[in-house]
Amino acid sequence: MDLTIQHFIALAPLLITSLTIVVVMLAIAWRRNHSQTFLLSVAGLNLALLSIYPALKVAPLVVTPLLHIDNFACLYMAIILASTLACVTMAHAYLGDGKAGYPGNREELYLLILLAAAGGLVLVSAQHLAGLFIGLELLSVPVYGLVAYAFFNKRSLEGGIKYMVLSAAGSAFLLFGMALLYAEAGSLSFDGIGKAIAATGMPSPIASLGLGMMVVGLAFKLSLVPFHLWTPDVYEGAPAPVAAFLATASKVAVFAVLVRLFQISPAASSGVLHDVLAVIAVASILVGNLLALTQTNLKRLLGYSSIAHFGYLMIALVASKGMAVEAIGVYLATYVLTSLGSFGVITMMSSPYSGRDADAMFEYRGLFWRRPYLTAVMTLMMLSLAGIPLTAGFIGKFYIIATGVESQLWWLIGALVIGSAIGVFYYLRVMVTMYLVDNKLPRHDAAINWAQRTGGVMLLAVAILTFVLGVYPQPLLDLVLNAGLHVAG
Repeated sequence: MDLTIQHFIALAPLLITSLTIVVVMLAIAWRRNHSQTFLLSVAGLNLALLSIYPALKVAPLVVTPLLHIDNFACLYMAIILASTLACVTMAHAYLGDGKAGYPGNREELYLLILLAAAGGLVLVSAQHLAGLFIGLELLSVPVYGLVAYAFFNKRSLEGGIKYMVLSAAGSAFLLFGMALLYAEAGSLSFDGIGKAIAATGMPSPIASLGLGMMVVGLAFKLSLVPFHLWTPDVYEGAPAPVAAFLATASKVAVFAVLVRLFQISPAASSGVLHDVLAVIAVASILVGNLLALTQTNLKRLLGYSSIAHFGYLMIALVASKGMAVEAIGVYLATYVLTSLGSFGVITMMSSPYSGRDADAMFEYRGLFWRRPYLTAVMTLMMLSLAGIPLTAGFIGKFYIIATGVESQLWWLIGALVIGSAIGVFYYLRVMVTMYLVDNKLPRHDAAINWAQRTGGVMLLAVAILTFVLGVYPQPLLDLVLNAGLHVAG
């Protein structure tokens, strides 16, 4: 095929991210310098983010049979790059500078995060099962190393091994499902599969089994019930910025490709699979929220909370008509913001690096009297996760409910309401803990270095955006609506 300048403009975000990976790798080989590696990573990610604007001008464009750059891909590329940028900023604060910081090599963390982000960019542009698998593996493999990055902490190593083993099992399911779909449809492109299934009216048993196995593989990555068992251990073991990346960029990329698959092949989600997805949604909402109730570790609590939130998202995926695509876009954008804020506070509490992360609930008792700024951010994030009005989380949840009502999915709406009510309890518990008075605690904000100050500025920006989008969500709604109209390209 002939590649024109338009193709290169459309691929610019991916090409710039890939170039950044090479530059960072050469810079590390030349001279180890933590701040230099951080600045190169941030510069590359910012350039990739800016290049989305010219890419929108030439979209929609089929670059190769594997990749399709359209408004939908550009929206999710922007979310992935922005959340990666936030995680890199957190990582810089977390790893610290000088002897007080992380005792091992710091620079490779940035390289692994950039590699995983490149995988996410491939994934959201995929319109072919081969593209999907390449993107998913490029996203997953660096994350194994990221989760186990604090190798002297046994929980981190345990989390890395668990994630690797279960992720490999998920990939095996995915490959088997792809093979069955190819045997039935004779095509690996989403469009070809959709046409082959639509021609028979309903998916045949082989096609249903293939799609079911693919959903199992992707549900592992999204930690949906009953494929969620790795989540709390991996979230707890992973360094805080890595847990943030896992909860945001990694899951957004996988969910986006699932949406594209079911939008281009509507017949794929009909029949038995439709009921299976509905059951997974209800189970994820209830199990995620109920298990979060008993947690005394903040990272484990956020892990179970993420299971519930992706259960809410499954409601829009099951509806898959009307404004479902817009609802998913709005919810993912607001969820990414609140997750970055929550893990950002844990990161700032945990750095400079000392043994393990400050993720136990008792470490947040009376936080207001020591770190009032962090307490304010965490309070806003908990309110947003609970879906309280005037926060971004409320807008996301409102759209999901509207989609469920539009499609008359009353059982799923009931599960969402019950799950949200349970969620309010444990989010409030975190908030109340931070405002408790303990006379033994020093009443001043802790001293911070410049790396932490950079992380603090990013955290403040996330908090302001969470509040602004809760009060005035129109810019986000316009962006998502524009992307949703072109999903089927």
